[in-house]
Amino acid sequence: MDKPKIACTPNGPYLLKDTANLRRASGEAYPAAQSVALCRCGGSNNKPFCDGTHGKIGFKDDNTADSRKNKRRTYVGKGITIFDNRAICAHAAFCTDELAPVFRHHDTPWIDPDGAEMSRIIEVICKCPSGALSYAIEGVEAQPPQRAPMVTVTDNGPYAVTGGVELLGVKLGDGASPEHYTLCRCGASKNKPFCDGSHWDVGFRDPT
Repeated sequence: MDKPKIACTPNGPYLLKDTANLRRASGEAYPAAQSVALCRCGGSNNKPFCDGTHGKIGFKDDNTADSRKNKRRTYVGKGITIFDNRAICAHAAFCTDELAPVFRHHDTPWIDPDGAEMSRIIEVICKCPSGALSYAIEGVEAQPPQRAPMVTVTDNGPYAVTGGVELLGVKLGDGASPEHYTLCRCGASKNKPFCDGSHWDVGFRDPT
């Protein structure tokens, strides 16, 4: 079977090839099909599938994010180096919620790579769905996990893409891994097609 690919149609839905790799956050799989159109305007009444609402509401897929902020920063510790690109963060909050001594929401610098045991830091970084966080040990960057291609429709949030699903015609953020990234489905992200956490701001809900 060919590896799935995702294409962003102009001002319209994502086109996903091979929906055998589409599931809910619960793990429930959607019925397999050769290809499917996934809503990214946030307005479909048949989420996660497109029902044409993008045309009715005049959805635009312009990326209005400040490109100067698309930069991976480096935080060097005694045992681990942490990399972070805030521009591609989806604000899933695994880092700040689970390891506040390292990922210090209101401090500067906001990352302290010596704030916890290395194994725990790695565990939390591996939960980052957007790829904003990564790490290196003794100067060697960690390789991405080996996972089957999958698009997960997260509850009230973005599409979490894992397993190296190719995103056609879109440049990834500085330092981002092609193995995993998050795609906006609320329609409000300034960094389209990527999620920037705007679903929190607009109160996006699915399932309703």
